[in-house]
Amino acid sequence: MPVWTRLLEALDRHGRAAMVTVASARGSSPREAGARMIVHPDGTFTGTIGGGALEWQAIAMAQSAVTRAPKAELRRFALGPELGQCCGGQVELLVEAFAETDRDRVAALATRELAGPFATIGRLSDEMVRREIADVAVPPGAASLVNGALREGFGDERRRVVLFGAGHVGRALVLALAPLPFVVEWIDSRPEAFPTRAPANATLRRLDDPADALAASAAGTFVLVMTHSHALDLSLVGAALRDPRFPYVGVIGSATKRSRFEKRLAEMGLPEGRIGELVCPIGVTGIDSKLPAAIAAATVAELLVRDEAERARQLGDDGLSVRRAAG
Repeated sequence: MPVWTRLLEALDRHGRAAMVTVASARGSSPREAGARMIVHPDGTFTGTIGGGALEWQAIAMAQSAVTRAPKAELRRFALGPELGQCCGGQVELLVEAFAETDRDRVAALATRELAGPFATIGRLSDEMVRREIADVAVPPGAASLVNGALREGFGDERRRVVLFGAGHVGRALVLALAPLPFVVEWIDSRPEAFPTRAPANATLRRLDDPADALAASAAGTFVLVMTHSHALDLSLVGAALRDPRFPYVGVIGSATKRSRFEKRLAEMGLPEGRIGELVCPIGVTGIDSKLPAAIAAATVAELLVRDEAERARQLGDDGLSVRRAAG
């Protein structure tokens, strides 16, 4: 969620708004540190900190904050019987109220947010959080609160996916990826294959030579192949596996198709280790349905797992972790 942009829109529409941030999370919690929501004066909101009693209490705090001082408040919650929860964890919520007088600083952060990912270090002082842009390693959407210093990552850093093929499964997959943190480049050589409309995070490209899309793709892009031709599938898979920039290369198909592709890829000179990284069949195990929407659901689940693993690997020893928790 582009949080500062949403907050700026809320100020322009309502004159006042509040931002709720999970500043820290210990143990099991509904959302990770860095989860945020924007609350309007009437109680409507965008984003979520996990739902349930904690979120409803946060909304009430935010509504109260926009009408009275203090402008910022940090409160700790135990996720136990008092909230009707049994998570057993603990979270600290930062509730900040903003008014029209704060518009300039919100607008400045919204502009910076649109330029790309960035990080801030902030401290609660004089009933407001004073943030400074800092050169610290904080992923977008993450936060950590240490000794009163709040480190936050903002901006949009979505995983790029190049999808080859606009058949039934390709269409279902694009729809399944629409609400998730992915940017999709959708490739097909057939102009009639694409639907008339596509989600906002998908770019449709008709290419006579679909492999051209690989050369222009950024490092870290996930590659998914499901064209109308097995020969084209093999060509694209071979090109993608030759390029070390792509950590995930998957092709739709059965175990038999995988076996045949492995033999052909070896004949093409690809190393055994890289061939072993090919994902085929695609999708998490345990979902055997051949329905396009079911295949898409299984594949998206796999992409989410791989995306989190890649991000954790890239963070290395930065001392920050992004953890999925249950409430």
